[in-house]
Amino acid sequence: MTQLPRYDELPEAPEGGRSGWGLFGSDDNLGLVNLLTPERVLEAARLVKRGRVFPMNAPLDAVSPPISSARGMPRHHLVHADGALSFDDVYDNFFPQGSSQWDSLGHIGYATNTFYNGATEADIASGRRNTMDHWARHGIAGRAVILDLVGTLGNSYDPGTSTAFAVDDLERARRDANLEYRGGDIIVLHTGFLGWYRDQGEAVRAKVARTMSTPGLASGEEMCRYLWDIHVAGIVADTYGVEVTPPDFSSPTSFLHRMLIGQFGMALGELWWTEDLVADCTEDGVYEGLLVSAPMNGSGAIGSPANALVIK
Repeated sequence: MTQLPRYDELPEAPEGGRSGWGLFGSDDNLGLVNLLTPERVLEAARLVKRGRVFPMNAPLDAVSPPISSARGMPRHHLVHADGALSFDDVYDNFFPQGSSQWDSLGHIGYATNTFYNGATEADIASGRRNTMDHWARHGIAGRAVILDLVGTLGNSYDPGTSTAFAVDDLERARRDANLEYRGGDIIVLHTGFLGWYRDQGEAVRAKVARTMSTPGLASGEEMCRYLWDIHVAGIVADTYGVEVTPPDFSSPTSFLHRMLIGQFGMALGELWWTEDLVADCTEDGVYEGLLVSAPMNGSGAIGSPANALVIK
């Protein structure tokens, strides 16, 4: 199925919001990545006009200190003997979600023991359902649409704050970019956060890690309705959470991860490097391109480095 019902036509979910379960079959583990059909990939490939390639990956150690005590910094070791012909290397303490990354559909559930399409904790823990290797075997490729919130909101906006972007803000950015959505799009949300963060000293970074004060999508059912009704396959951003943080955990629609991942099966990418791409978009006035990503093919993996490019 590539033609989806409207949000208000979906069945009500038991704890709030509406449910996208079952639209791609009761055993589906891809979610809205199903919208990235060969026809849509081919259409996105036709957007490549200049051959400019924009890596979307920040350095593995870009976010330091990490945002959670459960996540450490990667340690890189060279493997080499003096006089030998070769070098190898190894990483340890490596957290796939520590820098530019994807959240799998097993990362956040809709409710306790209730993950996308009815998967359970046991399904996730065993790797049977919703883990990153399902996306890795499919691949992620499609049309990127770039929404530059920095350019739209102007000098009054501070990317070092918990600014919540409402539907109206997204629509302003879309109009500024002269874009029309198509089914299966992947939104690239440029908030300016990661570029700002990389320019800060240790004290500011440490405060950000403590407070988790970062810009992002406003919570609420209006945002859920908007994102579902434009039928995007995914949203990526240069922030910790795509949605504004710290989040409000009180309900599924106030903590968007529960809805976007847990009910919609939407691909969310966080801490992507958007600065170079947006600079080029500002220069040439083209805010779309071909996005290609190869998630890590790790059995049972929950997160993955983005391994992503946008090509214009």
